[in-house]
Amino acid sequence: MADQGDPRTVTDADPRELTDAAALRALRHPLRQRMLRLLDRNGPATATTLARDLGENSGATSYHLRRLAEHGFVEDDAERGHGRERWWRVGRPDIRFPPRSRMSRDLRQELGRFEQDNAAADTEALARFERARDSLGEWGDVLLFARGELQLDLAGARRFWDEYMELFNRYAAAERPADGRTVLVRFMAFPDVD
Repeated sequence: MADQGDPRTVTDADPRELTDAAALRALRHPLRQRMLRLLDRNGPATATTLARDLGENSGATSYHLRRLAEHGFVEDDAERGHGRERWWRVGRPDIRFPPRSRMSRDLRQELGRFEQDNAAADTEALARFERARDSLGEWGDVLLFARGELQLDLAGARRFWDEYMELFNRYAAAERPADGRTVLVRFMAFPDVD
C-alpha cells in the first residue's frame, strides 16, 4: 500500500475480481477512463477539478463519478470534503478478471471490447511518446521494450503472472520521487496459437 503522503493511497489494496459485465461496461466509457487516470495519477479530486482538467463540464464529470462509484471504481473521500464539496478517490485499483472458463458470455464479450479499447489507447500513447521523444531530454531514452518467448506449463504461467504483479505493485506502492514522472507500463503474455 502507498504511504500516507502519497495521493494514490487507497483504503483497500487487495485485488478485486471483476465478474459483472455491467460494471465493466461502466468502466469502459472513455471519459470515465480519463477521469480514473487523473485520479490515479494526481490523487483525490472534485468533479469540478476533473471537469477543468479534462475540458468537460462539471455536470458530466459528476454524473460519471456517480456511475463509477456505483460499481466501486471510485469512492467518496469524506476526509477532504466539506459542505457540498465532494471529493473522490480511486477505489480498489488492482482489478483482476476470473478465468474465462468462469466468465459469463456477456462478461467475455465485454472484456474483449475492453481489451481492444485498451490496446488502441496504448498504441496511441506510444505514438504520442514517439512524436515527443526528441524533446524529452534523457526521458526520451526511456523506452523499455522487450519481446521473448517462454516454454511454460499452466502453473508456470500463473507463477510468472503473480511474480510480475508483485514486482509491479512494489514499484506502484513506492514513494513518488520528487523528479519522477509517470511511466506507462503494459504487459501482455498469451499462448502462441500458431
